Amino acid sequence: MMQEERNLPIGIQSFEKLREEGFIYVDKTAFVYRIAHIKVQFFLSRPRRFGKSLFLSTLRAYWEGKKNLFKGLEIEKLEENNPDAWKKYPVFYFDFNGKDYTKNGALEEKLSAILGRLEKEYDCLNEGCSPEERFENLLITAYEKTGLHCIVLVDEYDKPLLETVDNKELQEHNKAVFKGFFGILKSSDEYIKSVFITGVTKFHKISIFSDLNQLTDISLSEEFSGICGITEAELRTNFAPEIAAMTKKRNIPEEECFKRLKKQYDGYRFCRNGVNVYNPFSLMNALFYKEFGSYWFRTGTPTFLLKVLRNSRFDVRKFTNKTIYATESILQDYTGDEMSPIPLLYQSGYLTIDEYNEHLDRYTLCFPNEEVKYGLINSLMPSYVPDVTKGNGLDIFSLENYIESGSLDEIRNYFTALFASITYTSSETIFEHYFQTVMYLAFTLLGQYVLCEMHTFTGRIDCKVETDKFIYLFEFKRDESAENALKQIEDKSYDLPFAADNRKIYKIGVSFDSEKRILSDWKVAE
Repeated sequence: MMQEERNLPIGIQSFEKLREEGFIYVDKTAFVYRIAHIKVQFFLSRPRRFGKSLFLSTLRAYWEGKKNLFKGLEIEKLEENNPDAWKKYPVFYFDFNGKDYTKNGALEEKLSAILGRLEKEYDCLNEGCSPEERFENLLITAYEKTGLHCIVLVDEYDKPLLETVDNKELQEHNKAVFKGFFGILKSSDEYIKSVFITGVTKFHKISIFSDLNQLTDISLSEEFSGICGITEAELRTNFAPEIAAMTKKRNIPEEECFKRLKKQYDGYRFCRNGVNVYNPFSLMNALFYKEFGSYWFRTGTPTFLLKVLRNSRFDVRKFTNKTIYATESILQDYTGDEMSPIPLLYQSGYLTIDEYNEHLDRYTLCFPNEEVKYGLINSLMPSYVPDVTKGNGLDIFSLENYIESGSLDEIRNYFTALFASITYTSSETIFEHYFQTVMYLAFTLLGQYVLCEMHTFTGRIDCKVETDKFIYLFEFKRDESAENALKQIEDKSYDLPFAADNRKIYKIGVSFDSEKRILSDWKVAE
């Protein structure tokens, strides 16, 4: 008999819907229990589509006393001897998703709509009051009517700020609105039992953090490192039928399937000693479609992030040579300016913790997995070379074809045309940055299909590309002859490790002219 497919929770953000409609649930309720029994107020930063909204919805169901939804879950056992469990508290749930905040007054409209529903629920009239006055009156009214302290849950607080990053005046206005509104959490503390706020970034200049010194940031906490995302153990425990179906469709061994899923979607680490977790959105989609696709990136890469990377002249080679460093304060706080993209890259999920140096008190950051690596590089390429589009001869598939077939003239023509198509923004644009960046982007993207390594350290070949039939050794020079580049390959015997290899070896010296901004010379030796 054919086994019926189970319901995978793709995009499900309602815990109640998930439980009532029979979706698979990875049990995170031990974290709910821990948060409910620690008498502090919380902030959690995690990348988009990482399960923050679902976790907050789970908290909401707990505080609303919906015990039936937690049947068979870990928290049911943890609370079985607690006489105070499953009370129905007044819950104030602020969800800032589902609104376009690029228009003036959008934030106030959103707050007014949420407050209006709550005022109707508690029969609290606040005509003519400001949002913060309405919020304060609601907290007092709910406390007086129920005899219980209030629960405040805030989902994606920073959406009105991230969407207005290109409109500083509106962003500052929204910050001011938040200053007054969330300031009530401090002045009305006597009516509040618990606060949990989520977001992608932590704007350290916004008063929600500077004024609320009682807010505990658990974003880098080891104890809560697995609160969102899916661990390797959770994958193997909860999704055995889906893995079996995927291995059957892909015609690969089970462990090979796990290996490829890990390479594509795992690798996020949110604490120096924390557990690694998979991107849950991508993982669920992969198991549903039974394809190792790029699902997270299909939901959109922020254009402002690409703009920040280019405008700051960020050395993109650092993405893969493990030379991006940060302190804990850098990882936790986003200033909102464009001086350093590192905290934004980390908090947005494009970088993750690779290792921690206790002596230097310093984190090393890197790409978490191949989905992020190739997705971001692919998004960056058009910002440097706008003419790169599929099918026009400048796309990565064309280069792959030339590399695979050993078409040296076509490879040379590809890079010549690539640099000729670049529109430099001004005469002051540094060619060296473009030269290094575009070569890195092109060869990194090529690495999806062939074995390709870009090196950046003195004494090593600049780039090595391997296919089934060919080995290419590239040396790049700026304002020097291609002959000198080729001579360096010969003098340093970069081909020596392949002396016993049966594949054909091409040694290629490439020269770039920084004044004319072109690929000026190309020499090949076999």
